[in-house]
Formats: sequence, C-alpha cells, structure tokens
Amino acid sequence: MIKALSHACIYVLDQDSAKAFYTEKLGFTLNEDVALGDDIRWLTVSPPDQPDLKIILADCSMGHDAETADQIRALVAKGAIGPGVLATGDCRKTYDELVSRGVTFTQEPTERFYGTEALFRDDSGNWFSLSQAAEGAQQ
Repeated sequence: MIKALSHACIYVLDQDSAKAFYTEKLGFTLNEDVALGDDIRWLTVSPPDQPDLKIILADCSMGHDAETADQIRALVAKGAIGPGVLATGDCRKTYDELVSRGVTFTQEPTERFYGTEALFRDDSGNWFSLSQAAEGAQQ
C-alpha cells in the first residue's frame, strides 16, 4: 500500500542557481547534492517544516533524450510549468520576506474563496502559488 509521496521533481535550467534560489531565497533545507556519474547530479531540498518530502531539482536532461530535454527546457523557461502550491500560515508576511530576499512575484497576495494567494517564479521560470488557507479550511 502507498503510504506517502516521498519525492517530487522540479525541472530547473541551472542546478547551481536553483540550489541557491531554493536554499537562500526560499529557505529550504539542502538534503543531497551528489554527482552520479559524469552527467547526472542528484540534488534535493525540502521545505524546513516538511523534511520527509524531498524535492529533486533536476536538470531537464535527467532521464530524457536530447529532443525531450530541449522541449522541457523551453517549457520551463517560458513559465508554462507550475509544480505546485506552497503552504504558509501568513501569506502577506511570507510574501514580504521573500520579496526582501529577491523573489520575483507575478501576483501580490490576493484574497480568494480558498484563502490568500500570491504567485511567484523560481529562477528557472517555474511558477508557484504561495497560499494561506481560509480560516477553517485545511491546506
């Protein structure tokens, strides 16, 4: 029986830059940064309060042929991929903190029926929803 999601993959354009972005700007914890042969780098980070979820910051070529890797790179750079929602207890406070660290937001905190949401992009172009659940709702 499946117990949980242990790893999630985010394709990035430059693993060194992504490592700095996710650890220094978002405050994630670095788990692993290991070279697996000449062309594969296993790089994982976790949200500080969720160490059991490993986010793989993968080069677009990881596990793909050259043509597919180029297509993934183009989609990431275009901002066409939204890997997920990042939960916060205070969207406005987290927004201010991340802006002060240089994170680029495409939408300021906005009230929605499900809570407060802001949108930002990582240094590769992936976009995320930063969300605070409405009072009484689960996130």
